Amino acid sequence: MADSPDVLLTAHKFRVERRQQITLDGRWLDREIVVHPGAVAILPILPDARICLIRNYRVAIGETLIELPAGTLDPGEAPAETARRELIEETGYRADTIELLCEFFMSPGILNERMTVFVATGLQPGTSALESGEQIEPLEVTWNEALQLIRNGQMRDAKSIAALLFYESFRRREFGR
Repeated sequence: MADSPDVLLTAHKFRVERRQQITLDGRWLDREIVVHPGAVAILPILPDARICLIRNYRVAIGETLIELPAGTLDPGEAPAETARRELIEETGYRADTIELLCEFFMSPGILNERMTVFVATGLQPGTSALESGEQIEPLEVTWNEALQLIRNGQMRDAKSIAALLFYESFRRREFGR
């Protein structure tokens, strides 16, 4: 039987653990994984059918990416609550409706982060409340402009690409947008 995981690193929003895996032939292998509390992304659809993306500086790659508003779940916080909080923090918009769109794992080979994506509608503008150190700027675009950002490689954030293409493929017609 495998021992409890060894915690190799504890950071503010995640930890790295060494866990054991038994293979089909009965051998034990060590695997290092990132344990993450989960996160949300929000697809904010404005009353005129444009969407609100953000330009977000990402220190891990040293670049500003175009992406959907998103954020990590706080302890004990439901994903829909996180979505409402992050939408306000990063864009200033408040949503009348937050509806589940899809869920997926970000990089399950090394990371257990579950990404939950919501569609936000009935948006009212307000003041953003960026966290210390965040360098985020809202970017409102038409649906076709958002797809063009993906097509021409200007949008390179995986969660945003996945969510937008999921919405385009499976949900957009339902909303009549």
